Amino acid sequence: MKLQALSCWSIGILFIVAGANHFVSPDSYQAMMPPFLPWPMALVSISGAAEILGGAGVLVPQVRRFSGWGLIALLVAVFPANIFAAMHGINGGALERVILIARLPFQVVLIAWVYRSCAASDRQRVSRDFWP
Repeated sequence: MKLQALSCWSIGILFIVAGANHFVSPDSYQAMMPPFLPWPMALVSISGAAEILGGAGVLVPQVRRFSGWGLIALLVAVFPANIFAAMHGINGGALERVILIARLPFQVVLIAWVYRSCAASDRQRVSRDFWP
């Protein structure tokens, strides 16, 4: 399997699993929601479904770019909730806050990874041989 295909499959699986976790452990995601956002449980479900659909979409060559851009938009949209969680914590533990703060730069890395692997045009990709 080529590196580009492996990267896209990794992204797809990561987002499918992360999205499913919104339905398995919704309370931890609800705790990350800033209080000014309405309907936190609905937003948790919507973001989880969007992660699952986007993750599945990057596995399908015909919709890969569209799905990649959708995942990037989702990552940007949830970033304020991640900042809120990092600033206020979820359960109040010091180690938890350190982890939440440390994951903020990872979000930028994740956006770059999705862009490079799935959202960039063929000319912008490292390799044109995306699928064997």
